[in-house]
Amino acid sequence: MKLNFLNVSKYEININFILKKIKNKNKNYIHLNYYLCTMETNRQKKIAGVLQKDLADVLQNAAQDGMKGVIISVTKVQVTSDLSQAKVFLSVFPQLKRELILKGVQENTATIRYEMAKRTRNQLRRMPELTFYIDDSLDYIEDIDNALRGKKGNPIKNPDLLKKPSKS
Repeated sequence: MKLNFLNVSKYEININFILKKIKNKNKNYIHLNYYLCTMETNRQKKIAGVLQKDLADVLQNAAQDGMKGVIISVTKVQVTSDLSQAKVFLSVFPQLKRELILKGVQENTATIRYEMAKRTRNQLRRMPELTFYIDDSLDYIEDIDNALRGKKGNPIKNPDLLKKPSKS
């Protein structure tokens, strides 16, 4: 079987095939479903790392100027394949102030983007649009830890004790 419709020279693509036999009027047909899952390129990984490092510096400096005792860390940055948008996941300590800090960061996105463009002007032609999200994976891990220690109850008997992590 030849697959001439795919040109896989520039990007690494993971292709999963599912073959199904379909019987239709005593004839056997093979139905082919394919799923293209693009992998994150090295360029995307490099830009995400640069953005993560520089964003952490910018946000920490802003937190030191305005709010004492607040730690803002950038846990993950996801960059689209055309490098035009970036999702930034923030973890804030103490957790009571995270909604307030996220709102402040979202209101100052233009200023943060400008500061980031100045820092990365030798590495990037265009600064991606930044969208900020709260990373709740630490809360989910803490809930699992408390459930395993028996502080909340038995999650096997009551699976609603563990909230599912949000997918952003």
